[in-house]
Amino acid sequence: MFSFKMLLFALTLTLLAVTVQSWSDGNLSGPELTRLYNSPVYEAERLKRPKGSSSSAVGPFSHSGVRVTLGDRSKWLIHKGMNYGTSSQTVVTRADYMSSNWKVVKTGNFQGRKTVGDFVATGGSNYDFLFDNCHWASIRMMNQ
Repeated sequence: MFSFKMLLFALTLTLLAVTVQSWSDGNLSGPELTRLYNSPVYEAERLKRPKGSSSSAVGPFSHSGVRVTLGDRSKWLIHKGMNYGTSSQTVVTRADYMSSNWKVVKTGNFQGRKTVGDFVATGGSNYDFLFDNCHWASIRMMNQ
């Protein structure tokens, strides 16, 4: 069973279509994408921001995600939404491009015990507005 789970996880990482900014040219593929997914997470922050033009960051009028800090001090936003990705609705983007509307809700020190891939897998590949949305995914990521 363990080897099947590892194979499934490796396949998911391989097929996962994510919107990511690279350390170099803005696009990750092949070895760079694998390196990102295998990178240890040292710090994580659960964040919320108002959704769309709303000024309130409450309930369905907000969006949440987790900003992770890696060993090289780079920061990445892992978040979930309907139609965010192709193979998975949980995606990774470079945190450099986040708006100032994001506010920290919770912080966690992961000390390199989890990887970016662990956070994406915990976020989940499917999206459901009520039962598996960005809020539930970000809570699961912080509690892993």
